[in-house]
Amino acid sequence: MARLVTAPTRFTHEDWTTSNLTKYANADVERQQAERLISESDRLKGETARRTEKTQADVDKKLAQRLDDIRYWKKELDDKLQGLTNEIENLEAFKQRVNKALQATEEPLHIARQCLANREKRVGIDLVHDDVQKELLKEVETIEGVQALLNRTLEQSTEQLRLNRKAKFQLEKDLKDKFGAQNIDEYCENLRNNSAAIHFNDGVAGIEPDSVSPEQWQDFSNDNINYAERERMNSVDLRSSIDGLLQQTTNDMLKQVDDTNEAFANRIWECKDTKGKLEDNLNKVIGQIKEQEENIATLEMAIQAKEAPMKVAQTRLETRQNRPNVELCRDAVQYRLIEEVNEISNSVAQLQARLRDANSSLKGLVRNQLELEEDIAVKSNTLFVDEVECMGMRKSINIQHF
Repeated sequence: MARLVTAPTRFTHEDWTTSNLTKYANADVERQQAERLISESDRLKGETARRTEKTQADVDKKLAQRLDDIRYWKKELDDKLQGLTNEIENLEAFKQRVNKALQATEEPLHIARQCLANREKRVGIDLVHDDVQKELLKEVETIEGVQALLNRTLEQSTEQLRLNRKAKFQLEKDLKDKFGAQNIDEYCENLRNNSAAIHFNDGVAGIEPDSVSPEQWQDFSNDNINYAERERMNSVDLRSSIDGLLQQTTNDMLKQVDDTNEAFANRIWECKDTKGKLEDNLNKVIGQIKEQEENIATLEMAIQAKEAPMKVAQTRLETRQNRPNVELCRDAVQYRLIEEVNEISNSVAQLQARLRDANSSLKGLVRNQLELEEDIAVKSNTLFVDEVECMGMRKSINIQHF
């Protein structure tokens, strides 16, 4: 079967002309639009280039300003950190002074307590609550008071050092963060359009939810600085207080030690003076005892001397009783012999009474001698305790200014 051939469509000349004119017109429109687009593009490219350059310059300027702010606060923080670090060292030195002062009170306190214990070895009437005892008790009380005060000061120093170190830690942490921020911003400041490290990173153009405002950022460092300065000033005030405290407590202990030593000196002098007077009295009593013993011996001899005369008188009276008869006369001899016997008896009685008195006196003198010797021994013991044991130890008391 034969295939049918379709003849091509035929256009008129007007169609052809119209088509050509239409294409000319369309091409002209497109060309004009293209020219306008190219012109707009050139303008836009120039405008965006200038805006980008301006924005980038503004960012560079703000980075520079930000770095200036960071460097300013870094310097403020660093200065405050240096001051606080120095203050911590100073307070530690003062704390060491307080600790040494506290340790230095141990020996004086031990000596004062030992003196009180030694003085318990006094005996008899010398075991008296005298001025020395009062001053020793006051010395113990003073030193114990100083120890309590120094211990409280040590606790205050420890607490202030803790607060200082806390403030120092906050400054150091703030400084560390500022160093990190400075390094980052300096790196950003040095980035250029031709830097090798630049890259695309979608999604970073935003505000971090945990970020802070510039005011909060500034207030944070300012608060750290103010806190550090407040603790530093508290520390300075505490050191000033410690300095005065050490001076005052040292003066108090020195004064009390001097008062106690003076009381010891007075008591030792008083005891020596009393002991000397007792020894003088003892010597006198011993001398009196010797005289009384001699007196007793002479009285006994005097009594013994009356025996022979008494025997003679009584023998005569007895013999004359044998006279015979009327010769047994009451003559003058008889009366006188009787008077002689009575006289000798009275003399012996008087001598015996005096002998009894002398023996009683001798006993009293001997008893007094024993009492004096005992009291002198008591005073000697007291002098040994106070002068040798106590004052010997007290010479080693060395209260220094710390």
